[in-house]
Amino acid sequence: MKLRIWLSVCFFLALAGCTFASSSRYASADPVTIHRFDKALYHLLETENATGEAALKETYPQMLEITGKAVLNMKSADMPGFFDRLLNYYSEPTLKGLYRQAIQKFDNIEEIEKQLGVGFACLQELFPALSVPEVYMHVSGFGQNVVVGDNLLSISIDKYMGEDYALYEDFFYDYQRRKMTPDYIVPDYLAGWLMSEFPFQGNENVLLDRMIYEGKIKYVVSLAVSMMEQAQLLGYTEEDYRWAKQHEGTVWRTIIERKHLYTPDYITTGQYFEPRPSTFISDNAPGSLGSFFGLQIVLQYMKETKATPAALMQNTDAQSILSGAKYRP
Repeated sequence: MKLRIWLSVCFFLALAGCTFASSSRYASADPVTIHRFDKALYHLLETENATGEAALKETYPQMLEITGKAVLNMKSADMPGFFDRLLNYYSEPTLKGLYRQAIQKFDNIEEIEKQLGVGFACLQELFPALSVPEVYMHVSGFGQNVVVGDNLLSISIDKYMGEDYALYEDFFYDYQRRKMTPDYIVPDYLAGWLMSEFPFQGNENVLLDRMIYEGKIKYVVSLAVSMMEQAQLLGYTEEDYRWAKQHEGTVWRTIIERKHLYTPDYITTGQYFEPRPSTFISDNAPGSLGSFFGLQIVLQYMKETKATPAALMQNTDAQSILSGAKYRP
């Protein structure tokens, strides 16, 4: 079984003039049904009966397999002791309390299903050969945001409880908590699906390759999601976003002068995608500058070349996109 676990999903900018998702032809799209593996597993946690285990295996075999591999390091729900270990893991008092509060918060998800239907309708028009996956929700205990399997996509709802959720303060910085709200669920679902269908093919150690890939994903998701301001979707404050725009040219020149754009250095490249403030550039620089610049380049490329989103995603040559963009901030 194909299995990709995304530990963190990037967040996306809405583009003025590209609010496809709000157009009338998508507004009537059918909602996407989200399968509530999270509720089914919690019910088993509360009842602890063999009948419930059998029902869970029959209804959610792939989610159990993914959960077993990600949480228990066990390959199959048929392995001896699988459910004992699974229930023991989720019975830890803090995690069980988190689990209970998460499914209470997301008891009614009709609006999420509706928004997701609109987003997928837009993306299916852009990429008609791609099919909508089966969509689920799970609880990971602050693990993976998004899990992708064979025709399967699942969100860990405990990562979207709200910026002011009390338990987050013990585990996450403020710049991380900005992205941990329900508003990010639909963009993250769509991003996870696109990243599965259009996997990264460049050199992960090269800054330009990673910039362009993330910029491409962000651009396409922005065509289907138009409900957030740019700063919010990046996880920036308004002050952070204003700083990035005001210093765009200066920071770009710094990247070039330091030879960071092409030098294959995993540690240096990784710094540009961390959400923490980019103090290696400037004391006031926000995080995720690689994502910020990737999107600026792709936006300029699409303006200059008039390429279709399908053509953009098929182009795996990061240098050709940078050259075609004529990007000179």
